[in-house]
Amino acid sequence: MSKITEQIAALARPVVEEEGCTLWDVEYVREAGTWYLRVFVDREGGLSIDDCERISRRLDPMLDEADPIPDSYVFEVGSAGAERELKRPRDFEQFMGHEVEVRLYQPMDGQKSFVGTLKEYDGGDVTIETAGKEIRFDKGRVALVRLHVSI
Repeated sequence: MSKITEQIAALARPVVEEEGCTLWDVEYVREAGTWYLRVFVDREGGLSIDDCERISRRLDPMLDEADPIPDSYVFEVGSAGAERELKRPRDFEQFMGHEVEVRLYQPMDGQKSFVGTLKEYDGGDVTIETAGKEIRFDKGRVALVRLHVSI
């Protein structure tokens, strides 16, 4: 995490937890020429729009007062989502045995995306089981790992 996102996470975590939620991630990104500060939260049993609104209303004045970002930005509070990205070792531990999608930077055996059951996470290397076999992806090849919801 960048210094800005770490500062925002430290500021947001107590508020998010007071609202009975968990801070999943903080993202500060530039999209189409506009900066976005996104706080992603989760709640056991599901998150409602009211949860997001309450957290947003509490954090907004705190962000104005702390002023950790000198430039203008759009502030959003939202759900981590059913197909959330797994980034930290604790994310992988929490969802071990769940179905995930692994996306690669370069194709392997002609494909860049693999779906299977998360079997192991070791220092950035990811192992999934798919079609009865285990596939290990080296950390340097993995662009993204996220939960996969089958319909």
